[in-house]
Amino acid sequence: MQSASGGWGNGLLGVIIFSGSLPATRVAVGGFSALFLTSARAVIAALIGLAVLGLLRQARPRRGDLASLAIVAIGVVVGFPLLTALALQHITSAHSIVFIGLLPLSTAIFAVLRGGERPQPLFWLFACLGSATVAGFALSGDGSASLAGDLLMVAAIVLCGLGYAEGAALSRRLGGWQVISWALLLALPLMVPVAIFTWPASWSGVSVPAWIGLAYVSIFSMFVGFIFWYRGLALGGIARIGQLQQLQPFFGLALAGLLLHEPVAWSMIAATMVVVACVFFARRFA
Repeated sequence: MQSASGGWGNGLLGVIIFSGSLPATRVAVGGFSALFLTSARAVIAALIGLAVLGLLRQARPRRGDLASLAIVAIGVVVGFPLLTALALQHITSAHSIVFIGLLPLSTAIFAVLRGGERPQPLFWLFACLGSATVAGFALSGDGSASLAGDLLMVAAIVLCGLGYAEGAALSRRLGGWQVISWALLLALPLMVPVAIFTWPASWSGVSVPAWIGLAYVSIFSMFVGFIFWYRGLALGGIARIGQLQQLQPFFGLALAGLLLHEPVAWSMIAATMVVVACVFFARRFA
């Protein structure tokens, strides 16, 4: 019971933190290129991870862990941040947030493939129904749709689900913040040259909101959120706790509307409510 409660609590905190990621990215790409934003946030978070690892004198991961850490890095350090930054050049953050409804299904699939979990058949029924709702919303078009943006978001969700499942399985032994820290350090030799190569020619045109967006995705989205998220997935089960991601559209749409003044269409809210209902039932059979 304590493990389950800890899983839900940590997972919910992670979701709340991640809810600001897409709106913050949307603001940041107004001042930085997608490649610079992806690499800069990874470099900043890696330096934080390096400092924490050094202060707490954590042992290095085993050689056999490097492949898993590389998958985490590809999924959540490089893949998801870069693809979402590119997508947000074509679509609004409010539109992109609805795609987060696909994350629990993506995470659950990789929980079976990489984490060895076996949810009940009814879990897949409701998980697929929620995902179909998201797909239908994207295909219907709400005035802010873009085929390029939608495809980039789908690719981002696939890689993110892989990174979540792989990192959660590894965090059962290494710990959540250790996993993301080592994954960030593994990606650092690639991210530093990219950041230098895509360095803005001038900083004078970068607005204060863009700097705030960069700070948020670097510190909270890329590091702090994973401390709670990986711990929650490890304690409560990857497929089960992963369903909490269905709450993220609610939080994200609210932020997009309140902070960015983006239009939140009734179809976005309706799709989100259907998806959350599906998650409620999927959770019971995970």
